Amino acid sequence: MNSEVLDALGPTGYLINIARGSVVDENALLDALQHKKIAGAGLDVFENEPNLNPAFLDLDNVLLTPYIGNATSETRIVMTNLAVDNLEAFFKQQPLPSEVNN
Repeated sequence: MNSEVLDALGPTGYLINIARGSVVDENALLDALQHKKIAGAGLDVFENEPNLNPAFLDLDNVLLTPYIGNATSETRIVMTNLAVDNLEAFFKQQPLPSEVNN
């Protein structure tokens, strides 16, 4: 989503992003919101998560939510099962299914 797409939305259009922060050019979005080129935006994801661009906080035509797109029963069950799998592997001194390297 770049300035051309945002211009096509027009002054009555809204951008809703629950996909990935990287699909929206945040600078273009901020310009569109600040200059009322679009009516508003609803954002559940951000380009530089977890660091939100503070310019969004000054706008009254944007709704910001913490990432809740994964808040389904199915996803939470998979997340819980993965945590249990990692704990079991750790205590059995086996490779972790989703090890995070520092």
